[in-house]
Amino acid sequence: MAAFFAPGLGWAQVSGSQSPADDAAIESGIESDYAYLEKLYTHLHAHPELSFQEAETAARMASELGELGFDVTPDVGGHGLVGVFKNGPGPTLLIRADMDALPVKEMTGKPYASTVTAVEQNGQDVHVMHACGHDVHMTVFVGTARRLVALRDQWSGTLVMIGQPAEERGAGAKAMISDGLFERFPRPDYNIALHVSSSLAAGKLAYVSGYALANVDSVDIAVHGIGGHGAYPHATKDPVVLASQIVMGLQTIASREVDPQDPVVVTVGSIHGGTKHNIIGDRVDLQLTVRSYSDATRNRVLAAIERITKNTALAFGLPSDRLPEVVVKDEFTPSTYNDPDLTARLVAALSGPLGAENVLETQPVMGGEDFGRYGREGIPSVIFWLGAVEPEKVEAAARGEISLPSLHSPFFAPLPEPTIKTGVEAMTHAALDLFGGE
Repeated sequence: MAAFFAPGLGWAQVSGSQSPADDAAIESGIESDYAYLEKLYTHLHAHPELSFQEAETAARMASELGELGFDVTPDVGGHGLVGVFKNGPGPTLLIRADMDALPVKEMTGKPYASTVTAVEQNGQDVHVMHACGHDVHMTVFVGTARRLVALRDQWSGTLVMIGQPAEERGAGAKAMISDGLFERFPRPDYNIALHVSSSLAAGKLAYVSGYALANVDSVDIAVHGIGGHGAYPHATKDPVVLASQIVMGLQTIASREVDPQDPVVVTVGSIHGGTKHNIIGDRVDLQLTVRSYSDATRNRVLAAIERITKNTALAFGLPSDRLPEVVVKDEFTPSTYNDPDLTARLVAALSGPLGAENVLETQPVMGGEDFGRYGREGIPSVIFWLGAVEPEKVEAAARGEISLPSLHSPFFAPLPEPTIKTGVEAMTHAALDLFGGE
């Protein structure tokens, strides 16, 4: 038994912790596996595929699991795959990795940098890059599978490992669930995953108990007007001016309609209207991203967007048949909620082998992650942040000397070795604890 201090929990015992000798054996196994995993990582990084196009990536993940003895089912919810490894009676654990990349032109200068181009869903030719670390996630996924199979005499239960497509579109988890993920395959007792962090030092892990990532909604607003000559605005209803008033009005939702301690973001990311200097057009299009945590707050914010938009148009003097159209896109990503009891259990399990100083509590973010859908199926779930940045760069950024590239940046380049090794070690220990093997 080992003691650790967890924020909000006080001193607790790491129940069932492995001995230092066993921890060393796991580390030794990861060390011996690293050359293979590094080669896999650089291959995945150099061969990214966009959302809904992950055919080759999924085939590689299926092959990796199949060679380890998993029963692998491809094409679940598109290019998703499910690997099942039955190892006697006991709990069922789901481990998820996302597989898709982003339409970003890589500028890291790495020797294994992506030069891939592809055609996006809208028909646009784009460069493709793993700018959100999904290549790390898949490599850790494979490394964890290799360790758990090698250690199968130390645990009992059913391991379900899924490669998920289209996370960047917020669609992959929904598609896999709709395709019978929890009916066709063993239903998990727990779901776990990790995501790289662009601000945390490699070698460290961070966690949030409760809401960790936000609801994400995309909203389109078509603002109509009555066009005419730019020299005679009094004969028109200018949609540019109306849209500007709507944009400013929407900012009062977070500042005046929602509890200040309940985070909300309403961002107008795109505004397009008009054709020429001296023409007042008849339409302006707005595109919004809306972030929240609870469903109640989400519903309140979406209702406020429609109310403010349409009533501003009425006050502007538009007739009822020219009011704006407000469309909430079918791209909803639900908030990710880390089960507090499961979070506390895994913090205890990981603080021993990784060191309590390397398992840090952090703050929730307003980014989105469709891993939250699995938890909404009534299954306790946790996603961790995995440090991926050179420690000296994190320290320099803390001193204000440099800025770190964020996720989705063309300059984001995880530090592979400590990141991958820490990820595999963390996920292996987490799985062993949940299977009762520690």
